[in-house]
Amino acid sequence: MALREINSKMIEATVLPGQRLFSQRGAMLAYKGEVSFTPNTTGGQGGLMSMIGRRVAGEATPLMTVEGSGTVFFGHGGHHVQVIQLTGDTLYVEADRLLAFEGTLEQGTMFLGSQGGVMGMVRGQVTGQGLFTTTLKGHGAVAVMAHGGVLELPITPQRPVHVDPQAYVAHHGDVRNKLSTALGWRDMVGRGSGEAFQLELSGSGVVYVQASEEKL
Repeated sequence: MALREINSKMIEATVLPGQRLFSQRGAMLAYKGEVSFTPNTTGGQGGLMSMIGRRVAGEATPLMTVEGSGTVFFGHGGHHVQVIQLTGDTLYVEADRLLAFEGTLEQGTMFLGSQGGVMGMVRGQVTGQGLFTTTLKGHGAVAVMAHGGVLELPITPQRPVHVDPQAYVAHHGDVRNKLSTALGWRDMVGRGSGEAFQLELSGSGVVYVQASEEKL
């Protein structure tokens, strides 16, 4: 694995010749060796359409391409960092929660409404997290950021998981998401998160939940 957690707020990335990493701009803390950092305009292997999709979604989080030979230390804003290893499946994560990921992963954009229908759109409007989510697919490591730590919850066919939309960080596996309301529409007026809305994740996989509802 090219990414390794050093502590709860910092990771170490091994950079090898002929391979590349992508990181959020401003996340580099220090590095050793011959390593270069260049602005990235295509966003991993997703290409131009992936970049356009993120810009339309308001998720044009600047990325840096990291290449060369050496070791890089990443962290951002003192946020908690979690490394997730993908083995062929797809990770769904908000773009601004991405700290770094391996270039072997294919990056794309998913419209939340495609899974959540109308309620998926409501989620984006209410939480301010947008209607689109970044996807990373393939084999490789991803480092995501969160407030106050990350809880990893398994999702099983017999036991779906309900998450406050603003506490949601990422998920992977064969999972469907649906936004439900715990209150009537009149009760929800003026309420942007909390118990008024619940993101239901069902199927088989894992969801990552942060300890705070604060948005990055």
